[in-house]
Amino acid sequence: MSVITHDFGADKRRTTRRFRKLLSLDALHEANVEANPLPYLERASERIFQLEKVVFEAVLASRPAPGETPSGETVTIDADECRRLRAALAILESAHPLVNGTEDKDT
Repeated sequence: MSVITHDFGADKRRTTRRFRKLLSLDALHEANVEANPLPYLERASERIFQLEKVVFEAVLASRPAPGETPSGETVTIDADECRRLRAALAILESAHPLVNGTEDKDT
């Protein structure tokens, strides 16, 4: 006896549900996403653009402006906060080439 497997569209529903959750939409939008995905794809594209912009601006803000000289003011922060800020900056700098598509590809 052979068994015929069929998911009855479960993979498509799973994909639609995941996309809906990534866009932070409620369950009422699921049928609309499946019927007309273009507005939702545009929304996702806009969110991606905004995230790219934030990463780019954060990296630029972390670097000194050309010709900028240190002000000479002393600011005191504790070592843990300094470590957290450096870790955040490292994450942003590693994400920046990935977001802008300028990462080195070894393939």
